[in-house]
Amino acid sequence: MPTRPTPTERQRRLGAELRKMRLAAGKTTEYAAGLLGLDRTKVSNMESGIRALSPERIRILASNYDCADQGYIDGLVAMADSRQRGWWEQYRGNLPQGLLDVAELEWFATRLRTLQTVHVPGLLQLSGYARAVFDAALPPLPGSEVELRVAQRVQRQQVLERDNPVEYVAYVHEWALRMQFGGRRTTREQLLHLCEVSERKNVEVQVLTVEVGAFPGAGHAVLYADGAVPQLDTVQLDSAHGGEFTHADAQLAKYRDHMDWWHAKSLDSRASRDLIHSIARQL
Repeated sequence: MPTRPTPTERQRRLGAELRKMRLAAGKTTEYAAGLLGLDRTKVSNMESGIRALSPERIRILASNYDCADQGYIDGLVAMADSRQRGWWEQYRGNLPQGLLDVAELEWFATRLRTLQTVHVPGLLQLSGYARAVFDAALPPLPGSEVELRVAQRVQRQQVLERDNPVEYVAYVHEWALRMQFGGRRTTREQLLHLCEVSERKNVEVQVLTVEVGAFPGAGHAVLYADGAVPQLDTVQLDSAHGGEFTHADAQLAKYRDHMDWWHAKSLDSRASRDLIHSIARQL
């Protein structure tokens, strides 16, 4: 299998899971190398995502690591068996890798949930609204890169519209709806669009009102992507220097609790649409 100079987040995650499985079994890289007929350096490269893995080798390792969780193994095999070039690859070399990793994460997720406190979720943004978000970056982005980011963000929305659309739940704070990215008209159009897409069977939008007061997750936006099995879930956090990914058990448990809290405290879908319409009429 060839090496990769810059593995994607999904490829690194596969390697990390194999390393976790090996350590849980109390096995060494020398042991794994012997099973596969490789030197230990190549095994280390596999576990860091630098070297590709075949589905057959994953099953060999899982069997000899005494892993009996077939759903988990099948999920790892699916991660290794993604041979089709993703649409996001057209942007490689022109946009930060983190943006491509988010698109890849969304594409392969079985369900997506997000917490947004400042702006409308990216997967539900119109191009004008998205452009206003990117135009606010510091240092300012070149106009050509802004347009690339807008185009890539709009293309990400394929996951909601394809033949097997992903289930998407967006928890949005009321103040995020009142922030006027791009001005009153652009914001109004965006809010009406938000109401429209929330009518789809696979999309749910719930608003957390200001009356609720303090809430967990106030410091940043969160994307929670369900994997094939819970062990393969991933959390992506927005930050000023780019997206951060985590899949540690404790972190996954914490953000599941965040999602449950927001779900319990937010308005239901119909009441949320009513509030969004009300805010739009005020613009």
